[in-house]
Amino acid sequence: MTSEDSGNRSRTHTTNGRSAEPGPTQPADPEPGTSPTAAGSGAHPRADGDAQAGDLSLRTKEGRKSFWTNIVAVWLGTTMEYVDFALYGLASGLVFGDVFFPGQTPVIALLSSFATYAVGFIARPIGALVLGRVGDKKGRKFIMVFTVLLMGLSTTALGLLPTYQQVGMLAPILLLVCRLCQGFGAGAELSGGAVMLAEYAPVRHRGLVSSLIGVGSNTGTLLASGVWLLVLLLPHGKLIAWGWRIPFVVSILIALFAVYLRQSMQETPAFRSYQENRKKEEAILARSGKAEAKDEGGWKAFFVMLGLRIGENGPSYIAQSFLVGYVVTLGVTKSVPTTAVLIASVLGFAVIPFSGWLSDRFGRRITYRAFCALLAVYAFPAFWLLQSRNVWTVSAVIIVGMCLGSLGIFGVQAAYGVELFGIQHRYSRMAVAKELGSILSGGTAPMVASALLAATGSWVPLAAYFCIMAAIGLVTTFLAPETRGRDLTLVEDAI
Repeated sequence: MTSEDSGNRSRTHTTNGRSAEPGPTQPADPEPGTSPTAAGSGAHPRADGDAQAGDLSLRTKEGRKSFWTNIVAVWLGTTMEYVDFALYGLASGLVFGDVFFPGQTPVIALLSSFATYAVGFIARPIGALVLGRVGDKKGRKFIMVFTVLLMGLSTTALGLLPTYQQVGMLAPILLLVCRLCQGFGAGAELSGGAVMLAEYAPVRHRGLVSSLIGVGSNTGTLLASGVWLLVLLLPHGKLIAWGWRIPFVVSILIALFAVYLRQSMQETPAFRSYQENRKKEEAILARSGKAEAKDEGGWKAFFVMLGLRIGENGPSYIAQSFLVGYVVTLGVTKSVPTTAVLIASVLGFAVIPFSGWLSDRFGRRITYRAFCALLAVYAFPAFWLLQSRNVWTVSAVIIVGMCLGSLGIFGVQAAYGVELFGIQHRYSRMAVAKELGSILSGGTAPMVASALLAATGSWVPLAAYFCIMAAIGLVTTFLAPETRGRDLTLVEDAI
């Protein structure tokens, strides 16, 4: 069945495998320029006047208050996640070799530091699977409070760890444990935040509201970089002795505020509706003596999400990580790529919500497809222009690459990913698909690119690798349905 067929066919609303009333139909791609309700691609026809659960909850003062509380709480939690990873990444390259792996050669100490950094990425899909399943059973709020608390405590603990000189090998072991806890919590944080925002958002603005999860990640990266710039003003001796602990310990303030806000959050209207229907069906099954039907959802949406993630995350990590070191090897001053990344991050506060708005205006699929196509076209000219070593050209290439790959496409992905999955397994399957996609693309992209450069000494394989990953995302959009405005209380996947 083609994606167009799956987008247009009528669906039967099922809960736990039982049929109920026919649900809304999935529309085909809208014509450019039409509104969400035009061309049948926005809010689906419903008896309650085209309103979905999120829209109905916003009709009350309490609902609107909960909506804004959830937005701020999710934003702070995502900020916390990216503060964690950015702080650790910077510390790995700057001080952890001296603090936790002394006596090693500089290269071995650096590799050891980044090895513990990589462990966090390995733990993320495990956290996505375990915590995502709990989130699908117990609710989004419970996991969102747990993840931000776990990450906050783990990051603060890093700043309180004893050094190698104090406890020997126990120090790097404790460092590894903290990193595993960070990764375990982070695996469910980003996807959980996207689910929370999307399930609470008004249907017409779901893309814009969901994209704010990316604003949180941008905030965390900038905040961590700013704090580290201040700490690096300390003399080297004081930095190694105690200065490096400051960013980690101070992060507890963000974590505590985020936990406070998340405890006051309300469960999403979509999940509350699902729980109510589930309880009714369980009562009916109990009276009839029948066993509860198992979740028989397919896995097409999982692999679609995996492909979309590869098309975004691989180019993203090359643009914001690999290119920074690559241009330095070409003889460009280190301050040039660093400044370019900073400028792109600031622009992200506009680019991310704008891309989410575009997906509300024109549709998720066409917007995602456009970003992937632009990334594929960008690849070869970008690497060719970097060879000029011109300050302005290099800066422009990095800024454009980050705005397309790291920021713009990520803003579209938030709502698209949520709408692809049925509510019964949305949290767990989307989270696992995203984290596996990250490992297969973003997590390994800098390493693969470095190996290609070392093996060939040419920029052409680098551009080809970048283009291939973007093309995977592009091709995936032709296998995916349009999901804009989809009823998020549906149990079945969109494909």
